[in-house]
Amino acid sequence: MYLYEELFTKKLLMKHFILFVFACSIIIASFAQKSPAPFVNGDRVVFAGNSITEHGFYETYIWLYYITHFPERKITVFNGGIGGDVARQVYIRLDSDLLTKKPTVLTIDFGMNDSRYFEYWMHKDKTDSVRQSAIDTSYKWFEKMRDKVNAYPGIKKIMIASSPYDETVKNGKDPFRGKFKTMEGIVAFQKDEAIKNNWSYVDFFYPMTEMDQKGQQTDTAFTLTGPDRIHPGNAGHFVMAYLFLKAQGLANKPIADVVVDVKSSKVIKADNAIISSVNKKDNAVSFKYLAKSLPFPIDSNARVFMNPQKQYEALNVIPFIKEFDEEMLTIKNLDASVKYNLAIDDNIISSFTGAELSDGVNLAVLGNTPQYQQAKKVMELQLQRKDLEDKMRAYYWINYDYLYDKGWFLQDSQAITDSITTEAKKNPFINGKKDAYMETHEKSQRDAIQQQMNDMEVEMYKLAQPVAHTITITKVD
Repeated sequence: MYLYEELFTKKLLMKHFILFVFACSIIIASFAQKSPAPFVNGDRVVFAGNSITEHGFYETYIWLYYITHFPERKITVFNGGIGGDVARQVYIRLDSDLLTKKPTVLTIDFGMNDSRYFEYWMHKDKTDSVRQSAIDTSYKWFEKMRDKVNAYPGIKKIMIASSPYDETVKNGKDPFRGKFKTMEGIVAFQKDEAIKNNWSYVDFFYPMTEMDQKGQQTDTAFTLTGPDRIHPGNAGHFVMAYLFLKAQGLANKPIADVVVDVKSSKVIKADNAIISSVNKKDNAVSFKYLAKSLPFPIDSNARVFMNPQKQYEALNVIPFIKEFDEEMLTIKNLDASVKYNLAIDDNIISSFTGAELSDGVNLAVLGNTPQYQQAKKVMELQLQRKDLEDKMRAYYWINYDYLYDKGWFLQDSQAITDSITTEAKKNPFINGKKDAYMETHEKSQRDAIQQQMNDMEVEMYKLAQPVAHTITITKVD
């Protein structure tokens, strides 16, 4: 009897232990960082941040991916960045700028300016106190921001850990030594608060730091930021977009993945595509091809002020093509050593051997396909829209960074425009925004620009809609 009771007690204890471990695993999982969900049809996504966000490229690239890959899923992306912002200013802007856009999703990014600059040169013997003061101040204003946005349960919140300050790149300019460590302190509380408040979290800081340090092992001048160690160029913004999209779980969703067997004239695979009318005749095979997504057009221009980076340079450090930009076409049972022309709508795109076509070719990297040219038109129109939005951000920049403390916030008068004109003569920051402000300071001007932007958004989605093409594979004589 005693033995039975002992065994029963042990089994009961084991059962309770297993239940305890299971409960603990649930608790631990509940405190793990939360990845952001993909955007859904109708989402209004506001990216709040400082000058890096105001530059507007990483959010532009994110949106361009959605337009080209999910043309039926209509979202609107808003630039909510203001140069020079810290947590305090993001908090101040919530009611009068960010929430007025009626977001369904709000991303919040701060830390670069919060972590301070010249203080590390001025107080080299007091770096620890500078750091603690910066972190404490940032956190104090974040708490206010947190409480404000948590009062809007219908808005999904995403905390973004800032792109890093590159303290290690060798560019002939002395860094603010200690700033990176201060940013680490801010990133730590950002991640902790995201977990506590059940916000989603995306990390730019550590992945980009790792990429910088890896690149600097062979090239000490390599950086994803720029000459000032602060502002990423187009390549850095592309990396940020990649990290964001990857965090949303969107990697490895093909533009299209098609396999056709010429011997049987059958479609073996058609992922995210519709293939019909397979016709084999003499030395050629043709079929109707409708991909449900477009390739992502890669930009070759440097667009961030005083930063020579180009978007395509990021492809050296991120597997964007492999994970986000594959339009695979595979043709089976061709003669391996024979050359074939691949034509789309009777225009020869390129030539491949039968072996290459059997292995699969990525149409997304061929810039002369009609699909790529279609996507490029979307990109060009989006850049035009971005130029208009940049003017609107300049209006808000001057209001928050100049007029706010003068008691002229969001007001308009001749005295205000005269003051800005005078200040621009001695202040290069004001001077850089002055012309855009003059085009936007009247409400009727802003309304007209906003309508143009709205019209462009509608047109972007029209341009992105899938178009059927005829693909022909012909043996080269």
